[in-house]
Amino acid sequence: MKFKTSISQTKNGEHAIRGRNIVELLNKHSFAEVMILLLRGDFGTANEAKLLEAMLVASVENGIEAPSLYVPRIVAASGNDMHVALAASCLAIGSKHGGAAESCAALLASDKTPDEIVVQEKVIPGFGHKIYKDADPRAAALYEKAKSLGFACKHFEKAYAIEAALAAKKGKKLPLNIDGAIAATLLELKLNPRLGKSLFMIARLVGASAHILEEMNQGNSYYRLEEGDVEN
Repeated sequence: MKFKTSISQTKNGEHAIRGRNIVELLNKHSFAEVMILLLRGDFGTANEAKLLEAMLVASVENGIEAPSLYVPRIVAASGNDMHVALAASCLAIGSKHGGAAESCAALLASDKTPDEIVVQEKVIPGFGHKIYKDADPRAAALYEKAKSLGFACKHFEKAYAIEAALAAKKGKKLPLNIDGAIAATLLELKLNPRLGKSLFMIARLVGASAHILEEMNQGNSYYRLEEGDVEN
C-alpha cells in the first residue's frame, strides 16, 4: 500500500512538515502559523496567523447549551473515555450547528449579489442564531479584528450586505453568525472553504475537553430523561 504526499517526510529519524523540520517549527513558530503551513502550504503573514487565532478563540466555547458541549458530557457521564466523548462532540457538529461555513463561503465567493442570493436561496447558511437576535458578538469581533489587521474584508462586507437584504425581505434581522464569520475569515485567509467544519472542530474540541473533564471530575451518574420530558 502506497501513499503520495507533499505534506510531510520522515527521513533518517528527522521529521519535516512542508520541508520544515519539526524542531525548527516548535522553536520558531506558533500553532496558528503551523496550521497555515499545513493547510495552505506556506507560513503566511503574522497578521494572517493572528486572524486565524482570533477565529479559533471565537469558536472555542459558547456555553453548555450547545450540542457540541452537552452531548460529550452525556457520553462521558455514561462511563466513556475522553476520546470517545470528544468523538461525540465532533459528531454533534453539522449543518445546523457549527458546520455552515463551507456552504456560506460558496455564496460569499460567488458572483451573485446579496440581493440575488436572498431572492434565489431558500435557506442562507451562516445567518441567524437562537440566542443572538440582533448581532452575534463573535462575528462582529472577528470583522473588527480583520479590519484592524489590514484585511480587505470584502467577504465580510458582502456578508453584512446579505444580512441587510435578509432583514429587508423578512422584516426581521437574521444576524451574521459565527459560521458565517468563519466563512468570511476562511476566504480572507485564502484557505479552502472545505476546512470550515474541521477548523471549528479544532477549536471546539478544546472547549469540549474542558466540559468532559469537569463532568468526569464531578463523578456524575449517567443522564436519563424524566417521564415528563417525553411527549407521546
